[in-house]
Amino acid sequence: MKKFGNPQKVEWLFLDMNSYFASVEQQLHPEFRGKPLAVIPVESESTSAIAASYEAKAYGISTGTPIYEARQKCPDLICVMAKHNQYVEYHHKILEEVNRHIPIHAVASIDEMSCKLANNFQETDKAIQLAQNIKQGLAKNVGEYVRCSIGLSSNRFLAKVATDMEKPDGLVVVDPNALPQAFSHLKLSDLPGIGRNMLRRLYKNGVYSIEDLYNLSPKHMRSIWHSVGGERFWYALHGQEIPSIPTNRSTVGHSHVLDPEYRPPAKAEQVARRLLIKAATRLRRLEHYTRKMTVSIRSENGDRYGHEVKFDACQDNHTLLHYMLGIWELLITENKGNRIKKISITLHGLIQNPFDQLGLFTQTAQPEKDKERLKKASNAMDKLNEKFGRNTVVMGDLPDRQESFSGTKIAFSRIPDKQEFLE
Repeated sequence: MKKFGNPQKVEWLFLDMNSYFASVEQQLHPEFRGKPLAVIPVESESTSAIAASYEAKAYGISTGTPIYEARQKCPDLICVMAKHNQYVEYHHKILEEVNRHIPIHAVASIDEMSCKLANNFQETDKAIQLAQNIKQGLAKNVGEYVRCSIGLSSNRFLAKVATDMEKPDGLVVVDPNALPQAFSHLKLSDLPGIGRNMLRRLYKNGVYSIEDLYNLSPKHMRSIWHSVGGERFWYALHGQEIPSIPTNRSTVGHSHVLDPEYRPPAKAEQVARRLLIKAATRLRRLEHYTRKMTVSIRSENGDRYGHEVKFDACQDNHTLLHYMLGIWELLITENKGNRIKKISITLHGLIQNPFDQLGLFTQTAQPEKDKERLKKASNAMDKLNEKFGRNTVVMGDLPDRQESFSGTKIAFSRIPDKQEFLE
């Protein structure tokens, strides 16, 4: 346990699971424990690791490392296909265990969550004991290899930064009065929200260190950010809690990097169909309708093509598949028969009321009287697939081995619902 400063109380606890996907694999498979392991999205030497165990990290292997390069660094590297359903299952086990100790305020991602400490836990020693109890509970009730780092501070931002200061299995307390010295060993890019583009802006404004950033004024940070987000960042860095800005769902979609065997255009179309049906199923489960679709592809040679179409609000498989296939024909013509590496399908313009005013440039795939019938048919498919298993009822051909591309994936901060693994 590390403590920066000597705060009398802390108000936030942030929990970050350590090498989460790889840790779950080691928990599930004792033969992987203590060994360098990489989790991969597809069975290909040209793919990259989406997670690495701490044993692999010791060889310089991390998220994003190409597997052919990782094997050069570590010939004994174990590569395992990602099991997203298991990671979501363990995610819910972790939530259940943490909730036994303290209510979770917000889930930031599949492996991160924050907790607002009640008054009786804000005294620093009590907060430290709470964090230790959570760690012990996770080891006992979830798995000893599913470890976490916990940060404690006056706001979520500082507590989150603290989780990265001691890994694995760390516990760090940060007093805002100890800043910026407490973060002097960190790089600007270690702070959440500072990516490559923001880093260039900061350098352009003469900001090269955490201390430089800390000493800026709120107005100066706002000008660098080109938005009020800069001021919000200033207050967060100085230990004040700023309420989150509520957001509304704006899109539903799926994308996938294809295994080599599915990259010929004819087989890629089967993947596109499956991704579209998955997106449509989730759309209905969320009780939303869509009014616009974007389909894009990337070929093996790096060329990218994409088109979108607007239409009357709908949510049924038949109508959405009609529009997807229309775009697909255009994409295949532009792609000139090249093998397709990645497909992305996104449904935009989401609404909950299908009778909202239509746009001026929408298309209609079927008469109004048929919409209810198509909606009922899609709902019936959903119920049958949920009851009897995924792909009990499908539209069109289903490849012999479709699990490699049709399984639900965890993307950045979006955590799939358990039902998505039945879609």
